[in-house]
Amino acid sequence: MHSNMDTNPEKTLEIVRNRLHQFATVSDSDWIFFSSKLRKQVIPKKTTFLKMGKIENHISFMISGLVRYYIPHVDSAKEVTFGFSFKEQFISAYDSFLTRKPSSYELETLTKSVILSITYNDLQEVYKTTQIGNLIGRLAAERLFLLKSKREQKLLQFTAKERYLNLFKDHPEIIKEIPLKYISSYIGVTPQGLSRIRKEIS
Repeated sequence: MHSNMDTNPEKTLEIVRNRLHQFATVSDSDWIFFSSKLRKQVIPKKTTFLKMGKIENHISFMISGLVRYYIPHVDSAKEVTFGFSFKEQFISAYDSFLTRKPSSYELETLTKSVILSITYNDLQEVYKTTQIGNLIGRLAAERLFLLKSKREQKLLQFTAKERYLNLFKDHPEIIKEIPLKYISSYIGVTPQGLSRIRKEIS
């Protein structure tokens, strides 16, 4: 992964700040300190940028792209995809980030993705120096919790067809970007079952 700022880095940072402002007011001094710690990365499509068994050392914010969270398996047909992250969302194996223990799952880009990341050590500095650190941590924690708990609830509460429709209600533009095998794993059906659902809908 390489790190280079856009021709307009202010605009990139402003996207993050606007997102944070939806939840709390961020003072200028806090923002200057926090943003100085962010590093931009451009990650190619189909790149696993956190491997199972490695400790997560970053919380990141997606400027653009698409990432899946999954539990790998020797037989790729038995991989479990349990979440996706889209642009303007936080991404992290946050349980590993917090506990400093190896991650039990992996993160992979499905498209070329641009992210802004802060390291564990830098975030600890932000916690000590600013109010913004607690906000970042809370939002990342909520994101991870929702990924897992929402999928579990949907598997219990909705039919596979409803789960499929729900997945793309908010992100219709990315339906072509996610391979069907990942979608079928996410909604808890076989690829054949997903084909039937897609035929019914069309």
